[in-house]
Amino acid sequence: MPRALWKGPFISNDLIRKLDYSNKILRTRNRSTVIIPSFLGKIIEVYNGKTYFPVLITEDKLGYKLGSFIFTRNYKKFTKVERKLKK
Repeated sequence: MPRALWKGPFISNDLIRKLDYSNKILRTRNRSTVIIPSFLGKIIEVYNGKTYFPVLITEDKLGYKLGSFIFTRNYKKFTKVERKLKK
């Protein structure tokens, strides 16, 4: 079920407080924060459970959540198994 429109988007108060007085890279563990226009041009490092990954906020990312740009699981590519030749 989507979030009710009357509630508005979720934005972490902690992140907004840091945004006002900081010009450097911001760090957050809150992946559910919705990207708003005041974040444009900023670099926000988002925690994936192991390390922080930088996300440059552009106009294309407005309205999405921070966590949608960070992967929490490792991608394992399928490798083909070589079969031994019979003599």
